[in-house]
Amino acid sequence: MVIPVHDVNPARRTPWVTYALIAANVLVFLTMPGGVGSAAGESHLAQLCHLHAFLDHYAAVPQELIHHQLPRLVPTGDVGIGAGGPGCVVGPPGYDKSPPLSVLTAMFLHGGWLHLLGNMLFLLIFGNNIEDRLGHVRFALFYVACGYAASYGFALVNADSTDPLIGASGAIAGVLGAYLVLFPRVRVWVLVPFLVFLPLRLPAWLVLGFWFVLQAVYSSGEGVTEAGTVAYAAHVVGFLAGMLLAWPLRAGTPAPPEPRGLLWGRRARPGR
Repeated sequence: MVIPVHDVNPARRTPWVTYALIAANVLVFLTMPGGVGSAAGESHLAQLCHLHAFLDHYAAVPQELIHHQLPRLVPTGDVGIGAGGPGCVVGPPGYDKSPPLSVLTAMFLHGGWLHLLGNMLFLLIFGNNIEDRLGHVRFALFYVACGYAASYGFALVNADSTDPLIGASGAIAGVLGAYLVLFPRVRVWVLVPFLVFLPLRLPAWLVLGFWFVLQAVYSSGEGVTEAGTVAYAAHVVGFLAGMLLAWPLRAGTPAPPEPRGLLWGRRARPGR
């Protein structure tokens, strides 16, 4: 997998919505149970119980989205002692949960630093140009629409799953799909792991097309040992939704001029 670091595609206006989304995602992550902002001195089990209760409340669950079946017993966040030893206490939920609204809140939840930083890197690199093309308000609506399409698309093929679905990946996949449609020939600086990280400047259609093919392959269970741990199908649906929504704008989006061919080695260094 190549790692994008920069695209050669200057934006005309400041991407305030992109910056706000990144800030919101980081802030929510820092305040999630088990994150950096969690209470000091908590045991691992206590943090785990708090996290389970938090996700049950705010994460999207496919079974709830499709069947509108809310569980009668949920983790309360407390630790108790049972016949099998210490564990998380469950009880009737003390809140009313809206499954459709949970899709929105789940877009700002992440399972770890790698999950968060990977998503924010892609959003930072590719989101500014989509926001520039759509405008601030339309970009915000586009982002949310792709996130909803990704979550419900994943839920449709996993209708009985009770695993929480979290992350901005589906919405950001929509941004990548739109970028592929609107700016296919723009060059993107990437790092390719080949003994060392080799810097290359590749066309966006190659970088994003390769990314999409990997997600499609992984969503089928090929090439991964545990396909269920990552919602690859949500990435595929979000990407296709972004392509479809951006397609009407394709004809009026001129791509910035770029040199032909692939650059590598000394010629691929930034500033050349």
